[in-house]
Amino acid sequence: MQKEKAQLMFKLAYSKKNWGSKYDRLEHFKRFSNLDKLIKELQNAGWIIVTKKPNYTGISLNPKFKKEIIEFIEENLPEIKGWII
Repeated sequence: MQKEKAQLMFKLAYSKKNWGSKYDRLEHFKRFSNLDKLIKELQNAGWIIVTKKPNYTGISLNPKFKKEIIEFIEENLPEIKGWII
């Protein structure tokens, strides 16, 4: 579960650069098997911001926790250490 959280946040941080008000549609992350549970846990921790729109739901990383998020990702996915700045 921790690795899936790290993969989800890595995708938001590295390939999409979704921090703060720049978000991506939740439907783009359907490959994650426990998506709803992952989002709920990360939102409760304050690491993910969920934005409800009329036609879709968007998610982004909370820039207030940037250091902690990067450390968590690198701890759980050591092969990508140093990729996120």
